[in-house]
Amino acid sequence: MSAPQIDVREAGAADSAAMAAVYNHYIENSVATFETTAVTGEEFAARVSAVCAAGLHWLVARRGDELAGYAYAAPWNRRCAYRLSVETTVYVSQAAAGQGIGSVLYDELFARLRADGYHVAIAGISLPNAASVALHEKFGMRKVAHFSEVGNKFDRWIDVGYWQVILEREEHTP
Repeated sequence: MSAPQIDVREAGAADSAAMAAVYNHYIENSVATFETTAVTGEEFAARVSAVCAAGLHWLVARRGDELAGYAYAAPWNRRCAYRLSVETTVYVSQAAAGQGIGSVLYDELFARLRADGYHVAIAGISLPNAASVALHEKFGMRKVAHFSEVGNKFDRWIDVGYWQVILEREEHTP
């Protein structure tokens, strides 16, 4: 029996609880996010709504009945001159980790951003995080900044790096 196909589509309200469950794992067990309190499906629905209201994309990857991950682009900054720059984020469920879901999501998200005319995609990564760095660099992102000890979670200081790509010039290795 073959594995179910991965279906990528815009997130909907029905996905919110599953996305919150994926994200809450990272809140409770990692420094991938600096949030420290679990979020509800309702909070997630509001976040998705805000991204969509800004004219951007929040995508989910489903494999069969399971939510395997999600990715989205949010405004980089509210000031008008930044309107063509976005911040991207991707999270994959623990059950789907290491199976290429992040690449499938970013491939679709970046294609949509280019089609919509966005110029720059930026991603913040708490460090060290070799898997996330590898994913972002696969999509042509290059490290442009490093902030030392800007976060404190689980009683330790955490560095954050920023990666960016100019979307018109983006090339990646599938």
